[in-house]
Amino acid sequence: VVCLVAYHIFFMLFVWSYWKTIFTLPMNPSKEFHLSYSDKESLEREPRGESQQEVLRRAAKDLPIYTRTMSGAIRYCDRCHLVKPDRCHHCSVCDKCILKMDHHCPWVNNCVGFSNYKFFLLFLAYSLLYCLFIAATDLQYFIKFWTNGLPDTQAKFHIMFLFFAAAMFSVSLSSLFGYHCWLVSKNKSTLEVFRAPIFRHRTDKNGFSLGFSKNLRQVFGDEKKYWLLPVFSSLGDGCSFPTCLVNQDPEQASTPGGLNSSSKNENHLFPAKPLRDSQSHLLTDTPAWSETAAKAEKGKVGMSNPALTMENET
Repeated sequence: VVCLVAYHIFFMLFVWSYWKTIFTLPMNPSKEFHLSYSDKESLEREPRGESQQEVLRRAAKDLPIYTRTMSGAIRYCDRCHLVKPDRCHHCSVCDKCILKMDHHCPWVNNCVGFSNYKFFLLFLAYSLLYCLFIAATDLQYFIKFWTNGLPDTQAKFHIMFLFFAAAMFSVSLSSLFGYHCWLVSKNKSTLEVFRAPIFRHRTDKNGFSLGFSKNLRQVFGDEKKYWLLPVFSSLGDGCSFPTCLVNQDPEQASTPGGLNSSSKNENHLFPAKPLRDSQSHLLTDTPAWSETAAKAEKGKVGMSNPALTMENET
C-alpha cells in the first residue's frame, strides 16, 4: 500500500511539473526596455556610429542594466527592438527575447527561463525519483528473471525491458539534474557557463552569485512550503538581478557607510540603480543606498564607455 501511494504521488508531481514546464509561457522584457517610436526612427535613420550610440545611451540610462557586450556596448536586440535586460537573450526558435534564458529545450518544446526554470528543475527531480522508484521495485523481479524464478511467459521480457529503461533514464536524468543543481548553487544559467556575463568593469563569471542560500532562494523563493510544489515562487521580476561585484565598477558609487571593498568576505554591492522591491532583501547584509547617492549615480548610468558601439546579439 505504501509503495502504491508513493507511486501515485511521484507520478502526479511528475505530470504536474511537466505540464507547468511546457505550458508556462516564457516572460519577455517589460515595455520600459522597448525603444520608443522616435528612438526606433533615430536608430534606423542614423548610420552606425556615435549617433546610434547616443540613442542607445539615452534609452538605457534609466534602466537597471549592468551587463555589456564583448565590445562594451549596450546589449540591444534589433529583432525585438529593445535594450536587453541582464541575463536576457534572444531565442532563435521562439524568435523573441526570453528573461533569464537558460536554454531552449526540445524535450518540452519550450524555452526554459525565469518563468519556468523552477518547474523544469522539479520536472527533472520528480522524473529521476519516478525512474529510481520503478527500478527499485522492479529489481527483485529482474533478479528472478536471470535465476529462472519467473513463470515462462512473455511478461518476463516486459520486466526486463522496464528495468533497463528505468535504469538508463535514471543515469541520464541524474547527470542532468546534478548539473542544474550546480547551476542553481552558483546562480548561473547554461548560457552564462559558456559565455560569462560581462559587466562594465570586467568579465565576472560569478557576478550574480550571492552565496548558496541566497542563490537557492532566488529560484525557489523564501517560502519553503512551496519549494517542492510546481507553483511559481521565484524572487524578482526577471528584468533586474542583485550582483556581487568583487571588483567594484568604477562607474558605480562607492559603497555606503564607508564599507571597504577589500573586506574578507564577499562584497554584496548594490548596482547603480536600486533593485526591484521584491529582490532587495536578497542583499540584507548591506545597508541600502542613501537617496543622495542614488540621485548622484543616476546621471552616470549608461555612460561608462565613451567608445560605446551597438552590437546585435542573438
